[in-house]
Amino acid sequence: MLAFDNSYVTLPTSLWRRQRPTPIQNAKLLTLNTALATELELDIAWWHSPEALAGLAGDGVWSGADPVAMKYAGHQFGGWNPDLGDGRGVLLGEIISPQGQRLDLHLKGSGPTPFSRQGDGRAVLRSSIREYLAGEALHALGVPSTRALAIVSSTHPVRRERMESAATLLRVTPCHIRFGHFEWLFHSNQHNDLRDLADYCIERYYPEAKAQSKPYMGLLEGIIKRTAKLMADWQCQGFAHGVMNTDNFSIAGETLDFGPYGFLEQYDPYLICNHSDHNGRYAWYLQPSVGLWNLNALAQAFTALLSIPEIELALAQYEPQLVKHYDQCMNAKLGLGAVQDGDRDLVAGWLALLQRAKQDYPQRFRWLSEHDIADLSTDDWGVQAAEVQQWLQRYQQRVEKQKAVDYSEPERQAAMQAVNPCYVLRNYLAQQVIEAAEQGDAKPLELLTQALQSPFTRRSELEHFDAAAPEWASCLSISCSS
Repeated sequence: MLAFDNSYVTLPTSLWRRQRPTPIQNAKLLTLNTALATELELDIAWWHSPEALAGLAGDGVWSGADPVAMKYAGHQFGGWNPDLGDGRGVLLGEIISPQGQRLDLHLKGSGPTPFSRQGDGRAVLRSSIREYLAGEALHALGVPSTRALAIVSSTHPVRRERMESAATLLRVTPCHIRFGHFEWLFHSNQHNDLRDLADYCIERYYPEAKAQSKPYMGLLEGIIKRTAKLMADWQCQGFAHGVMNTDNFSIAGETLDFGPYGFLEQYDPYLICNHSDHNGRYAWYLQPSVGLWNLNALAQAFTALLSIPEIELALAQYEPQLVKHYDQCMNAKLGLGAVQDGDRDLVAGWLALLQRAKQDYPQRFRWLSEHDIADLSTDDWGVQAAEVQQWLQRYQQRVEKQKAVDYSEPERQAAMQAVNPCYVLRNYLAQQVIEAAEQGDAKPLELLTQALQSPFTRRSELEHFDAAAPEWASCLSISCSS
C-alpha cells in the first residue's frame, strides 16, 4: 500500500481540476521498474496485486490518492497557447520516500480531462515504453530526469498514425510544475495565485531561497541554474529532446515529457529528431539557446514578483553556469580532470573530427577510454589520417600533463569508462522492444532496461546493445505521439 500526503491540491483551483481516471480494457502489468521500487523501499509483491493493477489501469483510485489534472499554458514552437494542461494524465498524489523526499505519482494515459482539447486522453504502448526507457537511460547517465515505475498494457484501441493499443505509465518525480504553470497565471492576470505558486515552489523545491533577502529572486536564480546545468548535460550526453516547449520544461531542472527524443549516434549537431519540427527550431545544437529562450518566457511571468533589473541579473547567470558545467562534463568524458587553458579548443577539435568523419558519438568516446593512449590508431576513421593523428598527439600531450599530477594510464581509462557509456538508448533498440511488447513479449524490454540502468559496465549477455544502428533504422520516423 501507499501512504499519500498530498500538497498540490492546497494550491489555488486555477491550477487544477479533480479528475478520476477512466479504465483501459484488459489491462495487464507489462513491466515494473524493480530498481526504482527497491530504491523507494516499496513492496514489490503489492505492485503485482489486483489492487495495484486496478489503480495503474485507471479502474479505481488507491486509498489516499486525490487525482487532479493540472492546468498550465505555454509557448509551443514559439507560439503562445493558453489552452494547455494535463490532457492525458492525472496527478494521483504525493508520497514520502524513505529519504524524506516528497514524490509525485502521475498516471499518464488515464483518459480524458477538462484539458484534453478533444483528444482521447490516452497514451499508446509505444510512447509509454519510449518514456520509460528514456527516464532510466538519462538517470543512469547522471542527467536529472523523471522516471517511470510501471507500464500497463491493454487491448484498448487508439488511433495515432495507425491503430495502436493504449497503455498507462506511472511517472515518479519530485516535481510536475512547469514553466507553463507560471505563464498561465501571469498571462491570465491571476497574480495573487502566481505568488501562492511561487511560495509553494520555494517551500518544496528551493528552500534555500527562504534565507535570501529576496526569496523570489532566489527562486528564479535556482530555476535558471538548474536549467543551465540540464542543457549542458543534454549536450554532453548527446540527448535531443525534440519538443522544448515551455510547457515541457520543469521548474526543478529535470528532463520532462518524452516524445520524439533521440540520442546522438552518428555525430550530427544539426540533428532534428522530431519529424514535425519542419523549421528545425529544436535541433540538437540549438538546445542551449532554446533553454535561455524558455527562461526568458518564464522570467516574464516573474515581472509580477521582481523588478526588471533583478530579472536581468538572474538571467545573466545562465550562460556562465551552462559553459562551466559543459566544460567540466566534456573534460571528464576525455579524462582531462580540471579545466585548463586550451581544453575547450581540444574538445571542439574532437567534435569536428567526429562530424567530418561521420563517427558514432558514444562509441568513439568509449574507444578513447578502452585503449592505451599510445596505441590509439587512425585506422577506419574515414578522414585523412594526418588530421586524426594531429589531434591524437595534442590529446596525448594534454593527458601526459594530467598524469603528472593526477593518475596513471589505467586510472585514466577507468575514469573515462565511468562516464562514457557502452550502452546507449538508440532508436532502433527502442523500436525492437516496442515491437516485441506489442506481441506480448516483455523480455526484450526488461533486458534493454538492465543495460540502460548499468550503461558503463560491459556484460557478455548485453553486448548486442553496443552495436551501431543497422541500415533499416535510418528511416525510423519519430513523431510527437511517440
